[in-house]
Amino acid sequence: MKLKKMMAMLLVGATCVGMMAGCGSSGSSNSGSAESTGSGENGTMTLVMSSRDEFLSTLEASALKEAEAAGVKLTSQDAQNDAAKQIQYIETAVNGGDAAVLVVPVDSDAAQSLVDAAGDTPLVFVNRPPSDLNVLNAENVGYCGSNEDTSGYYQGEYLAEYFKAQGKTDIKYVLLQGELGQVSQIKRCAGVLQALKDYGINATSVVDLAGKYDRAEAMNKISPILTSGQQFDCIISNNDAMALGAVEACEAANVDPSSFPIVGIDCTADGAAAVQAGKMAMTVFQNPTGQGKGGIEVALNLMAGKPANEGTEFVKDDTGESYSDSIVWIPFEPVTADNVADYL
Repeated sequence: MKLKKMMAMLLVGATCVGMMAGCGSSGSSNSGSAESTGSGENGTMTLVMSSRDEFLSTLEASALKEAEAAGVKLTSQDAQNDAAKQIQYIETAVNGGDAAVLVVPVDSDAAQSLVDAAGDTPLVFVNRPPSDLNVLNAENVGYCGSNEDTSGYYQGEYLAEYFKAQGKTDIKYVLLQGELGQVSQIKRCAGVLQALKDYGINATSVVDLAGKYDRAEAMNKISPILTSGQQFDCIISNNDAMALGAVEACEAANVDPSSFPIVGIDCTADGAAAVQAGKMAMTVFQNPTGQGKGGIEVALNLMAGKPANEGTEFVKDDTGESYSDSIVWIPFEPVTADNVADYL
C-alpha cells in the first residue's frame, strides 16, 4: 500500500481520539510568559502553550522569532497543563484585542471549548490537533502540525525492510507506549503496526508497556524483560526518551543494544546521537521550528481573510475533507544511520 493512501485512511479513522502529547514528552518546565520584540504594527497575538518541555520550548522560540519578523507582537503563556487556565488565557487575549490566538491544547477532546472561547478571533491549533477535525473551518480556525499517522508508519517501514533483509517475516516485538489514550500514543502505535502488516511482516507483541514518554520509566519497565528470558526481535518506542531508556536498560544488563533494532520518534539531540552511535536503529524527526513558523503563517493568513494554507512552504492537506484548507502539515522525516548527520 502506498504511504500517501495509507495516511489518508488513518487520518479519517483516527481523528476522534483523545488528548495528545505533542512531542511525545509529558513533562513541563518553566512557567510564565514570554514576548517577541515585534513592533506590533501588524497586530498582536497570544500563543497559549499547554506546557514547556524541550520540544515545545523550541516551537515557542520559533513562533516568537517568526512573529517578530512579521512585525507582530506575540505574547506566549504557559497553561501548565491546566485546561481551564488555557481557556482563561484565550479569553484574556480576545478581550485584550489580539488579532489571533495560537494554542497547543492541553486536552484535544475539549477543542470546541477553545474555539468557543476565541469567538470570532482567528484561532490556530499548533502541534496537537483537535480530536475532531471538524471544528476547523476556513474562516477562522486552522491547524499546523505534523501528521502522526506517518510517524509510526516510518518506523514500520524501516523494521519491515530490516527483517526482510534477514529473511524474516514473523517477528516478536516489545512496545513502549506513551501516555495511554493520547492521540500521539494511539496513532504512533497504529502506524507502526499497520506498516509492518502492509509490508508483509507478521508482528506479535511480547508485551506492551506504558512508558509514559519518560526515559527513567521506560528503563524500569524494560529491565525485567531483559532478565526474564523472554525472546523478542525489536523494541518499538513511541518517542526517543523511552527508546533511550531501553538502551540504558540494555547496557545495565550487559545486553548490546545494537544487537536488535530499537526505534524511536522525535529525533531529539540525544536520540540522534544514539542513532549515530548505533545504539538506536532509527528515529523520526518532528520539526518544532517548522511548527512554530507554520503556526504564525496560518494565523497571518486567517487574519488577512485568506485560507490557512495559502502560500505555505510546507504541505497542504490533500484528503479532500471540508477542513483540508484549514490544515498545514509539517512533515515527519525518517532518520537512520545514513542521514543522521544532517540532524546533529
